[in-house]
Amino acid sequence: MTTQTTKEIPEAAAVPPPGAAPAKKVSQGHRRLLTRRDRLTLGLMAGLPTILHIALVWVTALASVALAFTTWDGIGFDSIKWVGLENFRELFSNNPQFWPAVQHNVIWFVVLIVIPTPLGLFLAVQLDKRIRFSRVYQTAFFLPVVMSMAVIGFVWQLIYNPDTGLINSVIGANEPGKYIDWIGDPDLNLWAILVAASWRHTGYMMILYLAGLKGVDPSLREASALDGANEWQTFKNVIFPTLRPTNTVVLVVTIIEALRAFDLVFVFNKGAQGTELLSILVTNNIIGESSRIGYGSAIAVVLLLISLVVIIPYLVATFRKERRA
Repeated sequence: MTTQTTKEIPEAAAVPPPGAAPAKKVSQGHRRLLTRRDRLTLGLMAGLPTILHIALVWVTALASVALAFTTWDGIGFDSIKWVGLENFRELFSNNPQFWPAVQHNVIWFVVLIVIPTPLGLFLAVQLDKRIRFSRVYQTAFFLPVVMSMAVIGFVWQLIYNPDTGLINSVIGANEPGKYIDWIGDPDLNLWAILVAASWRHTGYMMILYLAGLKGVDPSLREASALDGANEWQTFKNVIFPTLRPTNTVVLVVTIIEALRAFDLVFVFNKGAQGTELLSILVTNNIIGESSRIGYGSAIAVVLLLISLVVIIPYLVATFRKERRA
């Protein structure tokens, strides 16, 4: 009897009394299915950039690697001939411009790491003190970074003009017989271009270091002040060691900037008369009058390998830090 009553109670409770409103069903949630138009939109938004990235980056990079072992004048695919390592042998032994170009790329890196990098750090430290009009100073120093390298080249061409340029006018070298040809002189042009490159690179380094300084724990500064350390001691012993991740980024960025330097040199004198760079050699051989696409691709492969030597260790270290975190 008890068992039968227990079974009947839920059934009775489930049936609403006569005249009562039906109970509302509790919403269990629903899953909205994508319409055909939504799927088409998502496909275009994700698929089109992916296709462009693969076509313009990966396909061209792999094609350059393959063409490095061939000779091709760019006229018809039937003229492509396999030569193996011949392009690399000629590059390392018979090209008088290759090793000077490598040397200039190394000089480019050394100058960028020695002059604009410390200067950018100094500006970042000063701006981190929240001085008056700091936003205006940040904008002024960072403005060259957002400008095109071609525009920077044209601006500095005006500054270096032997007749009406700012530098020759200031030092009195704009008179006949006293001209200083900053761009045409092989002993000066590379250093003149590096001054323009350093002017731009300083703002880049300033922003990177300023972002790193904003992430420093203020309690470290307070503890250092309580210990009696002055401003320089605090920076050297407390602040700078915490900028190690930023220093790694700065080093990698500077190496990449030195390897991909092209626009500024090409605007000044197209990489002639002592300003040869690997990127200039690639361009001159692929789209120049000689149209040696296979040989130019071999130079591009060498430039790619040098870049990977720097980038791969950086990526490995970054991934290890993410796993530990």
